[in-house]
Parts: sequence; C-alpha cells; structure tokens
Amino acid sequence: MGRLRRPADLSGRLVLASGSPRRRAILRAAGLRFTVAPSGVSEASRERRPRRLVALLARRKALDVARRFPGRPVLGADTIVVCAGEILGKPKDRADAERMLVLQSGRRQRVYTGVALVVGRRVYVDVAASVIVARRLDRERLKRLAGKHMDKAGAYAIQDRDDPLVARIVGDRDNVVGLPMRSVRRLLERARPRAR
Repeated sequence: MGRLRRPADLSGRLVLASGSPRRRAILRAAGLRFTVAPSGVSEASRERRPRRLVALLARRKALDVARRFPGRPVLGADTIVVCAGEILGKPKDRADAERMLVLQSGRRQRVYTGVALVVGRRVYVDVAASVIVARRLDRERLKRLAGKHMDKAGAYAIQDRDDPLVARIVGDRDNVVGLPMRSVRRLLERARPRAR
C-alpha cells in the first residue's frame, strides 16, 4: 500500500471513526498519525444500492464522531460484501455467519468500502470496489470457519492466513480488508488547504 509521499496537512489531527484494528494498521502503514474514536451510530438503512449504502454509512459515522471533535478532520468508513444479489454486512450470530459463507463458497462477489472525510462543514466521500473469487469449500469446513470473523462483513478475513475462502482478489486488497488507501489519499488531497 506504501507510505504517503507527502504527509497530508491533516495528518496528526486526523480522527478515525472506527475501532477496527485492521483500519488502524492500514493508516499506520501509510505513515499517518491519528486518534481513534469509534462511532456508535446504527448501520441500519433502507438503501439497497451498494455504492450509495457504503457512502451513506461512512458519512453517517464520520459526522457522528465529528460532533465530538469540532475542528478536527474525521475519517469514517463502511464495508459490505455483495454476493448473489444479497448485501452482506457483519453476521448477527454464528448461524448467520455460516449462511453467509455457504452463499459465498465457489462464487464471485464484490466488496465495497465507502470512505468519508469531514473537515469543518465539508464532507468528502469516495467509494472503492474489489472483486473476490471464493473457493468452493465443503459444508463441514465452512461450519468450522463460521464464527471466526464476526466483526467482518461477509464473515471472513483475507488477512487471516488460515482463512481458506478467498482464492483471488481483483482490485485493491486494502479495500477488502476495510480501508482503501487510494480513496483515503484522494480525499486528503481534495481536503488539503490550497495556497492562494
């Protein structure tokens, strides 16, 4: 993913509106300094269009945390998996995780992450998408995997070397992990104060 060539003016004051250890690791690897303040807003929405849904939820999370940190830039993110026309968020329980894994086994799916950056009264939003090609696994193996990643959309984690579901990724890997740095860089660049 690489470090940012020129640290954004917002680095060091940035607030990450997520408790995800994966998102923290991605930002650190990119050379950004930040504070963590998870959002507690609901992820429920009637929106069924994937790109609009993740953009809406990322924006909602970032704005929620921005109220607690006036004057600080706040970064929010939301990730979903779409497989066979179904939007998969985090599983509700082990049975739901197993159902998701069975659905995805042997299929292609898309992973969408919405990223929102709140700076003052401005909100900048970007959406990334990657394609996952999943291996076909037998039901017993899927049952053993269920419940391992209850905090991940789709109930699997590509950063887990013991997770055999993912055969191939088409697109950015960090998007599948939960924070596409290409989108983050784009938003930081858009929000950077310009010399007059």
